[in-house]
Order: sequence, then structure tokens, then C-alpha cells
Amino acid sequence: MDARLLDVLVCPLCKGSLVYNKTAQELICYGDKMAFPVRDDIPIMWAEQARTLTTEEVDAR
Repeated sequence: MDARLLDVLVCPLCKGSLVYNKTAQELICYGDKMAFPVRDDIPIMWAEQARTLTTEEVDAR
């Protein structure tokens, strides 16, 4: 994932910052507790495609 792209991307729900998890290939919004998938270096920023973070994932932050 291009670092310049990460600088401009925000959560589509709350407009908050995102954290890139390279291992899981996800952009994470801790504010909304959502993880948006990244497929072939393309972020999928639809809420319907995101998964909800578990309590353990949020606490591990």
C-alpha cells in the first residue's frame, strides 16, 4: 500500500484516521471499530465490505 495514499484516506463513516495492518491487508478505524479490506493494493472502503473488530482487537491496540 502506497504511503501517500494512506495519508489521504479516511474512514468513510466517521472521517477518522485509518491504520494499515499489512499482515491482515486491512485498513482499521478504531473509532468505528471497523476493518476495511485491501485487495490487490486497492482499499475497499464500503461499510458493507468491512468487518467489525473484536473486543480483543480493539483492546490490543
